[in-house]
Amino acid sequence: MAQEATKTAPKKTTAKRKPAAKTAAKKATAKRKPAARKAAPKKTAKKAAPVFSARAQEAYRNAFLASLGFYGKAFDQVQEQFNTLQDQLEARRNKTDKAYKELVKRGAKVEKTAKKAINEIELPKLELDNLTDRKKLDAQLKKAKARFEELKDTLNFKAAA
Repeated sequence: MAQEATKTAPKKTTAKRKPAAKTAAKKATAKRKPAARKAAPKKTAKKAAPVFSARAQEAYRNAFLASLGFYGKAFDQVQEQFNTLQDQLEARRNKTDKAYKELVKRGAKVEKTAKKAINEIELPKLELDNLTDRKKLDAQLKKAKARFEELKDTLNFKAAA
């Protein structure tokens, strides 16, 4: 009986397995088709998510780099304008220094000529008695004015209007 049970048991299990295997195969194929349909969108969804994420990160990075490039270009332009203004300022300073030195030389010449002209004017020592003589005083004043006119003409001095 034990042998019979063993013999019958395998027959029953094999008999059960064959139909179960066929149904399992049918169930497996039946399950695979819907599962395959569901799995395909999941795979593309999984692939689409990283691709979208990568694209978004790339777009963000490009936008960030573009803004950095914009600020860098703006900084370069401002720096260039600043350097140009510095150069212009330096040129004006040099020109001003040169004009100042020329004016100092011209002033020294005028001073020297004026001192020489003042020394050439004969002014008698003023005494109280000479101040009363109006004719002598007018004559000396005319002589001084004439000398200053000559001096002015030699210096090409133009009086302000």
